[in-house]
Amino acid sequence: MPDLTAVSPLADNYKKHVISQSGVGRELIVKIVKAAMTDAELQAYIDYMTLSHGVDGAGDSAFTVGALGTADGSAFESGVTGTVFLRLQGTGDLTVASVEALTGTPTVTIEAVFTPAK
Repeated sequence: MPDLTAVSPLADNYKKHVISQSGVGRELIVKIVKAAMTDAELQAYIDYMTLSHGVDGAGDSAFTVGALGTADGSAFESGVTGTVFLRLQGTGDLTVASVEALTGTPTVTIEAVFTPAK
């Protein structure tokens, strides 16, 4: 088989890292930290993130939860687990301070943002 790494435009893009995403739109990896988080608290945080909190394009958008996981891959255990990661899918913004103002005062951070190539 011929070496295609010397052929343009293949060579121009060989082993290049670019921002990319599947066609699901914008995805956020959100980290929620709260000692001994309960089911009710986690549900309140998810409920906030999956409902729209804005008008006419201003304010937070509703996201869909694509996945939920823990730091070590174990199951979420109410009253024990302290760190949860969510993969949220949507097109808008998420204000972490609004989530942090909810019950239990969690620490919420957006760890990564994936957007479709333009």
